Amino acid sequence: MKARSIIGGAIALLLLAAGSPSAAFAQDVLQPYQLVRSLQLIQDRIAGGDHAALPMQAKLLEMIDARMRDANAEDFKEPKNFRALLVYGMSGGNPVTVAAAASRAMTDPQSLAIAKGVVAYLNGRPANAIEMLKPIDPMSVPPDIGAFLALVKGSLLAADDPAQALALLDEARLLSPGTLVEEAALRRSVGIAAAQGDAARFALASTQYVASYLYSPYASQFADAFVSGVITLHMAISQDKIADITSMMDPEREKVIYLRIARHAAIDGMTELSAFAAAKAELGRNGGGSQDDPRSQLYSSLSTMTSASVDEVRAKLGKIDRGKLSQNDRDLLDAAQAVAGEVGAPGKTPAKG
Repeated sequence: MKARSIIGGAIALLLLAAGSPSAAFAQDVLQPYQLVRSLQLIQDRIAGGDHAALPMQAKLLEMIDARMRDANAEDFKEPKNFRALLVYGMSGGNPVTVAAAASRAMTDPQSLAIAKGVVAYLNGRPANAIEMLKPIDPMSVPPDIGAFLALVKGSLLAADDPAQALALLDEARLLSPGTLVEEAALRRSVGIAAAQGDAARFALASTQYVASYLYSPYASQFADAFVSGVITLHMAISQDKIADITSMMDPEREKVIYLRIARHAAIDGMTELSAFAAAKAELGRNGGGSQDDPRSQLYSSLSTMTSASVDEVRAKLGKIDRGKLSQNDRDLLDAAQAVAGEVGAPGKTPAKG
């Protein structure tokens, strides 16, 4: 009930700000922590697939930025307001606003260190951010900032200490389940696990993401990481496990994923994986797909270039409707036909002296 009242108040403010020239009045009605809490609730709706909430998020970020710029030392005597400043920063806020607001606040050294680390992170200075944030345990601070702190630290350490990064992302999920924080933590875990060669962790994170956040507006980033991970881990992850994960998707998304896997695998010479993915895309779920998609026909043909006869491959390639392919795939088709033509060309007779 309390969460509904806060977000209801925020929505009322958004409507007021949109319809009145006095948006500043709307911003002043709620404390900074109330505005930030409203932002988090809206972001959680977005993570669950409510794309219509995206404009509300943008407007709330504008209002929070203005409210934080106007906040004074008295406002930040309320610890929840300073923590709200940190959450705003770690949610992608304006680093100039965060730095200026923090400079006016009288708070404990650890909170100020977090603020400095967040500003460094937002300004693209990862080394400085790690230096400031590394000593601070996300599990030791209030949960409303601990989850965001774990997410930021996990992101910062992904390249240099991936094992620690995964542990931090787990903490972020533990502290903030069912939120945009968990969505981002799972999404980033997929890529890190693949880079680490950890097929089991990759499959688990992918399964958890698809189960909860498939319709997030950021799911395209997960799809990129998943396809790339399947290619990277093709020797370690079974086709059955891939099928288990994709079976949780709606049929259209599943088909797109398989087409992308088939294309990447074909280009990289992974004929078995390419053939599997192309067949999955072509047949569809429960064998009810269409075999007329020129993309699946192309990738399937590429996967058989080293096993089928040249005449069979050329025949299959010749039947593909190139007009329905993207330019990149038309280039791929041209290259495949050129290779098939070279292989099938009769040998030249040596010139007589």
